[in-house]
Amino acid sequence: MPVVHPSPLYLARHAETVFNRARRMQGNDAHTPLTLEGFQQADAMGRALARHFAEVGEPVPQIWASPAGRTQQTAAIVADHLGVDFFAIRTDARLREIEVGRWTGRDYADIMAEEGDILDHEHRLFRMPIPGGEHYADIAARLRSWLADAGAAPALVISHGMTARVLRGLLVGGRLYEGVEIAADLPQGTVVKIASRMEQSLHLGSGAAGVRAA
Repeated sequence: MPVVHPSPLYLARHAETVFNRARRMQGNDAHTPLTLEGFQQADAMGRALARHFAEVGEPVPQIWASPAGRTQQTAAIVADHLGVDFFAIRTDARLREIEVGRWTGRDYADIMAEEGDILDHEHRLFRMPIPGGEHYADIAARLRSWLADAGAAPALVISHGMTARVLRGLLVGGRLYEGVEIAADLPQGTVVKIASRMEQSLHLGSGAAGVRAA
């Protein structure tokens, strides 16, 4: 657990993409734009956050996003609702999704026909290791680095399903898996507030959940 980290930290999972709908593995190399439903989910996230900051009378914190197109699109819509210039959003590659190596861009069914069942259905995680990809400890290491550099000021992070689960595990705890605490899964389009090792749901998304959305 880092000594210093953004508090509160608002964490949002990006909205649905064309790859999510087609059940294709995204990773970080594939360009995966939002669907119409994804735009609607991002719109709902932005409205929920704008309502929250208006109700509590707090300023909008610094917005951070992974460099993936799907998080940038989601962040742009959220920023519009919050009156934040898109170019003020800080992009950091350490917030990217789990690297999925040679699975990137491929249909889940094709991968499983070749590799067997790659999913741990009980924990809603990938079985490890991913060929040419990351382990959960790798994600935790880069997120610890980001947390240390981000400092203690409040932040709003637009990230990914698997990455968000590891980040939430670092900040509020979770079930130990492959040596890393990983929080429970949440649907795409969900926004949570994390402070003092407590997590509060601000908006429950209507998108997919589970590793098939990675």
